[in-house]
This record gives sequence, C-alpha cells and structure tokens, in this order.
Amino acid sequence: MKHTIKTIFASVLLLSLGATSCDSFLDRQEDETMTFEKIWEQRSTTQQYFFNVMGYLPNDSQIFYYRHECGASDEGTCTWNWNNYQLINFGSWNASNLPHDNFNKYYQAIRDCNIFLQNVMSCSDPVVTQEELTMWYNCARWARAYYYFLMMRDFGPIFLVGDELMDFSASAAELARPRNTWDECVDYVTSEMEWCAERLTDTYSSSQMGLPTRGAALAVISRLKLYSARPLFNGNTLYRSVVNPDGKQLFPQEADPQKWVEAAQAAKAVVDVGIYELYRTEDNDPYMNYYGITQEEWNKEIIFSGGGYQSRWTLGVHTAPGLGVGTAYGGWGPTQQQVDSYAMSNGRYPISGYEADGTPIINENSGYPSNEFAKETFNNPFLTAMGAPVANSQGTWPVMYKDREPRFYVSVFWGDSQWKYGDKYGLCSFCQGANGHMAHDYPKSGYMVNRYYDHTLDSYTQQQWGNVTFPSFRLGEIYLNYIEAALECERNGVTGEGVSREQAMTYWDDLRDRVGLSSITEAYPNATIDELVELVRKERRVELAFEGLRYYDTRTWMIATQTDRGPMYGMNTSAVSSGNVTTDDFWQRVSFENRVFKNNHYLFPFPQRELDRNKVLTQNYGW
Repeated sequence: MKHTIKTIFASVLLLSLGATSCDSFLDRQEDETMTFEKIWEQRSTTQQYFFNVMGYLPNDSQIFYYRHECGASDEGTCTWNWNNYQLINFGSWNASNLPHDNFNKYYQAIRDCNIFLQNVMSCSDPVVTQEELTMWYNCARWARAYYYFLMMRDFGPIFLVGDELMDFSASAAELARPRNTWDECVDYVTSEMEWCAERLTDTYSSSQMGLPTRGAALAVISRLKLYSARPLFNGNTLYRSVVNPDGKQLFPQEADPQKWVEAAQAAKAVVDVGIYELYRTEDNDPYMNYYGITQEEWNKEIIFSGGGYQSRWTLGVHTAPGLGVGTAYGGWGPTQQQVDSYAMSNGRYPISGYEADGTPIINENSGYPSNEFAKETFNNPFLTAMGAPVANSQGTWPVMYKDREPRFYVSVFWGDSQWKYGDKYGLCSFCQGANGHMAHDYPKSGYMVNRYYDHTLDSYTQQQWGNVTFPSFRLGEIYLNYIEAALECERNGVTGEGVSREQAMTYWDDLRDRVGLSSITEAYPNATIDELVELVRKERRVELAFEGLRYYDTRTWMIATQTDRGPMYGMNTSAVSSGNVTTDDFWQRVSFENRVFKNNHYLFPFPQRELDRNKVLTQNYGW
C-alpha cells in the first residue's frame, strides 16, 4: 500500500505550543517551556512537530466535514448542514455566527510554523540529516504561506505577522494588529511561494508523496494572482469604506489591468515546470479521460493533493444513493443550473439564461430540444464506457440529457438510471419514499454528483470504496487560469512576455480535445473577445465542477448576486413513489431552495470575538 505524509499526520501527537489549547490567536497563553528544548534534541520529536505544522492543511478529500464550497454556490446542493451551508444560503450568518471559522485555526498554524522555522535547524540528534531538516523547513515555509492564502480567499486582506512569535504575556493592546492591504498580502504570499519554488523539489519518494512541490508553490501563486486580477480585489469601489483606523485603504480602488498579465505569467510558470500533463487513458476515451482525473491516484495532471492518498469512503458514501439498502447516503447533488451549464456534443452551450419563473432560455443554435421533457430511449455513454451492457446503460429519459458532452455524463447522475457498483447495477429513483430518497439523505435537486464514486468497486455488498488523491491543484485549472488571464489582457489592451491568445487557444483546444469536443473557435467561429471571456468562464464551470472552485469564482468575478441568489432548481423530489419507480410528475423544474446573497456576502466577516480583542482590526464591508 502507498503511504503519504498525510497518513502519518493522523497518528501524530500534537506538540504545538498552544496550537490546540487557546481559544484565540490573540489570547494570552503561557509557553510550555518544560519540554520545549527537548523537542529539538531528537529527530523523532522534531519530525512530530513538523507533522503537526503540516497537519493544519485541509484534507480536501473530506470536503463534507468542514468546507462550505460544495453546497453554497449555484453549482451544488448538500442535504446536510454540518458546516452550516444554510447559514450562507439563507443569509442568516454574521460575525458571531460564522459557517466555519478558520481564522483562529490558521493563525495558530502560522505561529506553529514560525516556532518550527526558528528551531528546526538546531536539531542536535546525530541521526537526522541536513537534507531532512532542509526539506522540513522548506515545506513548513510553504505551509505558512498557504495558510495565509486560505484565509485571504475567505476574508480578503488580513494582517501579516511575518516571522514574529506573538508574545502572549503582552497586553491585548500590544497584541493588536491592523490589517495589511490586499496588495501587501498578495506580495507577501507570492514572495514566500517564489522562495519555496526555488528550493522545493519536483517529486518525492512514494513515502513522502503529498508534500508540497515546486509546482505546488507556483500553482498557489497562479490561483492567487488570478483572484487578485478579478473585480473583487481589483478596483472594487463597493468596498471603498473598508479602511484601517489610520485611513489606509485595504482594497485597491483603481482597476489595474497589468494584474491580468501577472496572472497569465504565473499560470505559464506552472506549465513550464514541464512535468504535468492532462490525464488521458491509453485509448484516449473522452469519458475515461475525465473520470480518470479523480479515479487514477497520483496521475500526472495532479499538482498538489490536499490530504494526499486517502480512503475514498467519505467522497464515495456521500455521492452514492442508498438504493434502499442503507449502506450509502448520498446527498450532494448538482443544481439544475449546473446541469444546464454543460455543452451539447457539438460543443455549444444550450442555455443562455432564464425567464423569471425559471424557464430556460434556449440557444437555438445548440441543438438543445425545445421540449426538454419529451422522452426518448437513448444510451448513457459513460455507463457504456464503463463496460455496462445495453440493458443497464440504456433508458427512456427526458431528451434534456441526450447528446450532451462527456463531462456531463461523468459528473451528473439523474434519476431513473442504473447506478453501477462493481459488476452490479441498481435502478435508482429520487422520488420521495423511493430507494434514493427514503430519509433525509438524498440530493435535494434530484441529481447526484457522479464523478467521485469508484464505480469499479462494490461498496454496497462488499464495502469496497477504494482510495483517492483529490486534485486540489491540477493542470486543467492552470490552463484555464492562463486562458482567462490572456483573454482579459487582450480585452484590456495590455500584454507581456509569454502572454498570447495563440497560446491560450492551444491550451483550450487541448482541454476540449481531451473530452472529445471541437475547439471553441469551431463551435463559436465569430465570437468576440467579450464572448470568449464569457465562454472560458463556462468552460471553467464544467471542467472544474465540484472541485471547490466555483464558490470562489462567482465571488471574485462579483457575479454571485446574480448566480447565487434566488431560486435553485432541480427535479421534483416531492413526487411520491416507492422502490425504484420514478413517476412522471418527478420530471419538472422545481425550486428546492430560495437563496439569499447580498453585497457583503462576497467575503466572510471577521469573528466578533477577534474584533472585541483587536481594536484596530477593521471589519469587512457590510457586516
């Protein structure tokens, strides 16, 4: 069995000086000096401290336990409320009631990183090598910068502490820190990641896979630079009132198009590492090409996997219907809006918008049927690609699911279809009382996320779930980062070394060819630059579906007041049935949730307890 650094994290004693005991980063706390010096005398305890520092990294393969991204955008819906998705969706959150609060956690992590970075090289154990100490140091420095990035994507500008160890014997006033500006935060994280990229290796031994690489450092810069170029952090005058007590403006008020150049160059730097490839099977099957991204462990497209090599149980059991036997409780589903976002097999997008009552506005040139609920007998090509016989891959379904692109069939499971598990199949219905909706564990939209379940294994009768390396950063995203940034450069009349439409189209052609689609210029031969920017946003939505990025895309583009507000649609899961029967009244567009999104929801509020303690910490807009 493969092992990774994350496997070891789970069994390590937490030796942090205050990382687990204090209520807040700004709380006073006595340093635990009794054992501190001894930590650095032995290789084993020094390594344990390193594991603790890295152990704050989010396990992206277990997104249901602590992340809000999968259920709080127009991409998906989650039936559970473990992380208070509904607080975001219904607008009932505030500074004292955050959906999830990692502010304190990540500052604790940063303090632990600083302690480790200042002491690791003093390890006096003769069995430790300089190579080991250097690797631990470089990885911990990457982690420290990454913790800042994770806070910035939720809170925006934060306060930077650098190498400083906060003195918990100081007064609250002495511990107070004002926020740095957005650009200062970006510059700091970028410079730290650049430092790491010059020193981290490209690959590790099998026992160390999961540690950050040079590509992981550059990929963080790419995503951060892209966010920084987008409207939320580049000329957002809505947030002009967010200033420090000394009047310092925290959000850039003038849009700087040169940031798009920086974003494109940052993405190109990742590609130029030269070791990553879009995942393709030997026979270049477009369905298995896309499915394999999350199916094939440590494939060459993955740049960094938050969590590393993990059991697939969490992902699988929450994206598998119960089928009436109670061994799975799938409840993570695409919205109808997400279902509508996938292109037709000709590469054209079928739905251009919605009427006030949710009726789709159909692009007549796409080939999408005007009577979307008319039924025909046709094949689910994903099941065929998985080796399913005709009896299990074919059904009589609404034609809205016919002739769609491969990523649709890999990602979306609709009712009245056969669920494949190993060499077995189960017909599933999401009608109320049926085998996919017998209790609260069901997808509220009547669709299930399909791409994370290992359909080659029998998890129902044999409890086989398999393993996964979640693609926290992958080459497909980096291509899309470059395409968007390069097109925005053209739209804004700026350019720079390595930035070109030709290169962008080469990456775009590769992405679409991987899933059997014609180039975007063949599908839309007369597209203007504005239309191409909109098309790459659509491409990003389907290519990166359910990877936790749509939530931040709608916010940094500042379109969430349109996309994440109002009715979310799906099929009629209130239609009553039993067993595996899907009744005719299931097939209709129904709003399962009416969501709230206001201008202040683009960013999290700072926790009230931190505002009470840190009197120079400026709250975000509107909170």
